[in-house]
Amino acid sequence: MKCVKEMMRLYAVTDRAWTGKQNLYEQVEEALQHGVTFVQLREKNLDETAFLEEAKVLKKLCHSYGVPFVINDNVEIALACDADGVHVGQEDMQAGEVRAKLGPDKIIGVSAHNVEEALTAVKNGADYLGVGAVFGTATKTNVTAMSYETLCDICRAVEIPVVAIGGIQENNIEKLTGSGVDGVAVVSAIFGAENIGRATERLRLASDRMAESGTGRGSNGADE
Repeated sequence: MKCVKEMMRLYAVTDRAWTGKQNLYEQVEEALQHGVTFVQLREKNLDETAFLEEAKVLKKLCHSYGVPFVINDNVEIALACDADGVHVGQEDMQAGEVRAKLGPDKIIGVSAHNVEEALTAVKNGADYLGVGAVFGTATKTNVTAMSYETLCDICRAVEIPVVAIGGIQENNIEKLTGSGVDGVAVVSAIFGAENIGRATERLRLASDRMAESGTGRGSNGADE
């Protein structure tokens, strides 16, 4: 599956900490119905058997909506369920190794926090970058927020799609305007919302406005 910038517009990262009234399947389906363009399944504490079964079901769900589905970190689970790809962090398997395992047609996303990491990821075969944390985030308390200037520098340095992540809410997406990011990745802004469908629609509108404002890559010194 070819990775294109439009996939990044509203990227949902799952977190079962927000399940309750709905299970994870129901939450993801509601988000898909209301405008999510990419789904990453992130499971840190689920055993491998349950993780794989969940991944198979959610992949089928995402594909029914024409939305790419990737696994966070776990290359073996991605292979076993034939996910569209994997997203890895700086402490995980590097992109070149992931590519060797997954083959040429899968999507590989890599987290990057500075230009050097971004360029290395591209060199090693990343298809897109997850860049942040762009704002303070409760999901990762040990991460310092990235400056707007660094975000711009990373977007300027690469040609692959870039999605911003970290502390993103509907009311701060506009602050990313002009940085060059192609969209936003969110966790609690979707899955922690009282009404997931309404929250997703509003986030999608805000991300669309930000990305289509005419001040994306090419502004603030970005490549024309």
